Amino acid sequence: MNQTGVNMLLLGVYGMEVVECGGALAKNVELGGKSYASIILCGERSQPQVTKAAEELGVEVSFTNFQYGHVDVSPESKKKLIKVIREVKPDIIITQDPEHSFHDLDPDRRQAMILILEAIALAGRDFALDEMPGLEPHPVPTIYYMTPHHPNCVVDISSVWEKKEKAMDVLESQMEFSGKHFDRALDKSTVEKLIPGFANLSDYEKGRSIHKVLDQAIHVYYGLATHGHFVLAEAYRREGNFHLQQLIV
Repeated sequence: MNQTGVNMLLLGVYGMEVVECGGALAKNVELGGKSYASIILCGERSQPQVTKAAEELGVEVSFTNFQYGHVDVSPESKKKLIKVIREVKPDIIITQDPEHSFHDLDPDRRQAMILILEAIALAGRDFALDEMPGLEPHPVPTIYYMTPHHPNCVVDISSVWEKKEKAMDVLESQMEFSGKHFDRALDKSTVEKLIPGFANLSDYEKGRSIHKVLDQAIHVYYGLATHGHFVLAEAYRREGNFHLQQLIV
């Protein structure tokens, strides 16, 4: 099994993915690798927060500044992502799960998924080379899908759990958005069983407290709760087969 760091690139849509995949990204840095993130859609207010979260994890983040409702698969849109891929030259790309993206009702996710996969494919070919001097084609790397409906591997993130939690703390606008959502969606008496005093919290505190419960539940489920070897784990689905020299334990 690979125990050294690699060039790892997250191609995210909104920005919170930096933290959702923060365990794998931070662990890669721990192992001596370099972790990058490029985000398609991230509001002006959120970008400094996502940048700060990335710093907590040791991740270098950039933004391609697409507009909500206007994500498309035009050649110009593809070139923005292709340029990032050719500059970073990742060994591994992490991005959203195609299956999940088509069920998710967040705007632009479906178009973004097609755009990302097309950009990954074209980045390794002789597409738009004259518009990117000095950047050679980068062959299709290994792809992992984040938060998949049907994972086929998990990553032990116990050693970087605190970094991941600190990174989530600084996503203030996302936590406020989540707080308002949970306040509307959840039965007040029921949520008190998880978070006593929930009704008296600020929007940020409501969102962050629920995310803490969710984060622990999800990562324990994929680690300890499923007869796993780890206490806390992030789930992924690798595109294609695993290619092994021998069977691994």
